[in-house]
Amino acid sequence: MIEKTIHLFTDKEEEFINLLVRIGTKQTIAKTLALFARLKKATSYDIEHGADLRQPEVSVAVKYLEGKGWIGCKETLSSNKGRPIKIWTLNVPVRNILDTISREKQDELMARLEMIRKVRNFV
Repeated sequence: MIEKTIHLFTDKEEEFINLLVRIGTKQTIAKTLALFARLKKATSYDIEHGADLRQPEVSVAVKYLEGKGWIGCKETLSSNKGRPIKIWTLNVPVRNILDTISREKQDELMARLEMIRKVRNFV
C-alpha cells in the first residue's frame, strides 16, 4: 500500500487566502501561493490535493505563477513507467511575491483614479 500525506490549510492560511482573494487575486492562485508558502516545493498531485483544486485549475495556477517567474519546474523520472513527474519549486520568497502583488494593485488603483479625473474633466 502506498502512503500519501494530504496537507490541509490552517485557519491562518485560510485567512491569508481570503485576503488575497478580496484584493483581487484568483482563488486558485491564492490557494496555490498559500500551499507554496508552506511547502516550498510540490508536485501537481500535492497542489491538487493540498489546495483542494481540480487538475485543470492546478495547470492554470501553475502556468500563471511560472509566467511571473515565481515558481520553476524540474522533472524527475517516475518510479513506474510513464511520464516524468514535475516538481514545482518556489523561486521567489513569498514576501517578495506579496510586494509585487502590492505594487500591481497600487498601479491599478492609480490608473482608475486617473480615469476618474479624466471623466470629471468632461463634466
